[in-house]
Amino acid sequence: MDENKPILCEMKNLCTAFRIKDDYFNAVENVNLSLYQNEVLAIVGESGCGKSTLATTIMGLHNFNFTKVSGEVIFEGKNILNSTEDEYNKIRGGKIGMIFQDPLSALNPLQRIGQQIEEGLIYHTKLNAEQRKERAFELLKRVGIEKPERIYKQFPHQLSGGMRQRVVIAIALSCKPKILIADEPTTALDVTIQAQVLDLMTDLKNKFRTSMLLITHDLGVVAQVCDKVAIMYAGEIVEYGSLEDVFENPKHPYTLGLFGSIPSLDEEKTRLVPIKGLMPDPTNLPTGCKFNPRCPHATELCSQRAPIVSEISKGHKVQCLIAEGLVKFKENWEEENE
Repeated sequence: MDENKPILCEMKNLCTAFRIKDDYFNAVENVNLSLYQNEVLAIVGESGCGKSTLATTIMGLHNFNFTKVSGEVIFEGKNILNSTEDEYNKIRGGKIGMIFQDPLSALNPLQRIGQQIEEGLIYHTKLNAEQRKERAFELLKRVGIEKPERIYKQFPHQLSGGMRQRVVIAIALSCKPKILIADEPTTALDVTIQAQVLDLMTDLKNKFRTSMLLITHDLGVVAQVCDKVAIMYAGEIVEYGSLEDVFENPKHPYTLGLFGSIPSLDEEKTRLVPIKGLMPDPTNLPTGCKFNPRCPHATELCSQRAPIVSEISKGHKVQCLIAEGLVKFKENWEEENE
């Protein structure tokens, strides 16, 4: 399937390290991913696993006095990590759009909605003032706002959470980007508005053939809109595959733990099976496999040897010693974890 689609963005050995006191600690480590045209790729994991850091690294939003970035992000045949600030400004909002996690903090409280939509159009297009206004109305209608003339004149605090999220999506789409990065786009929205936003994103993908990088911890959202899934733990991609591969045949113990933590309508499943412990501190990572202190299948080898990526079927990759055949999978792990 993917062989017929062009790769829009490719991450190779991508690492992001933050400075804490006099040392640097990785928040993203050796990420290798490809985003194909007209595809939605989900980055899934607990809070603190590095999902948002991956997004801001791609967008070049880090202060390099406190951050080290290495590896490559190939976009349009060029490693954009080597771009100057002026070159990055042409990419941000123009060719790559981003929906930030909190729409209220992403919007300028002192500017009207219309001004904020037109800001990107001024920078990235040659439209005149009247054409920009028409484009703003068109975008607001496209994201499901029925009275764009009224919203155009309002300030962010005058809108509901769902409306603000729609405005942020409109701004991200204003210059028809090739890639849309959505960081937790449905967080803090009620179920009805969440469904509308997800339908909108699917509709935009189909109409504009926009590729999306969807960052979330909500597996229900992933099942609804995504084509590929990458499971992230402590800065690393531990499992990657198609939606069907990861949801119907999860192999990494962390992926299994995420699914085990979800309430089910299945009558046989009466209790949730939480993942024990917490995400490790980047300044004090465990040796070997980073998941081993929380893993119900871990052996002594898991704390001694870091796993390598194994391809267990075409396109389905897992970073685990179980996949390498070096550690045995415990069939009764759910009972032990209760």
